[in-house]
Amino acid sequence: MKYQHAFKNTYLYGSFSPIDGDAFVYEIEGTTSEIFYEYLIDFSKHRPMELKIIIIDNAGFHSLIKYDIPENIILIRIPPYSPELNPSEKIWAYIKQFYKNKVFENLENVKQWLHKFVKDELSKNKVMSITHNNFFLNDFYSVF
Repeated sequence: MKYQHAFKNTYLYGSFSPIDGDAFVYEIEGTTSEIFYEYLIDFSKHRPMELKIIIIDNAGFHSLIKYDIPENIILIRIPPYSPELNPSEKIWAYIKQFYKNKVFENLENVKQWLHKFVKDELSKNKVMSITHNNFFLNDFYSVF
């Protein structure tokens, strides 16, 4: 039985549209407010005419009091201990189904696997299927 006792990590931020299946995924080396803010700036430039509604939890690095949020981004906080309310969490759970119990030679192989999986397996239809939530979409369409 193969096993591995090393712990190295990388992080992905991602925003996924339940409306059209668009995915914006960002690889980072840590979780800080500064890095999250950089992600928001880059995400705001992706399809810049689009209003982006981002569901966030109460993680410390989501605290952006000292930053100006881009005008085309709205942050909505979910209650503590309720990740099921965040559609992106469904994407991470989907990825983990294929990722768990794999042994990688090094962190670079993990990153390559993740990039390939996101590129090849997360089609627009797959993203819409995974993140679809009638409550969110009905509310969205009633406002817009």
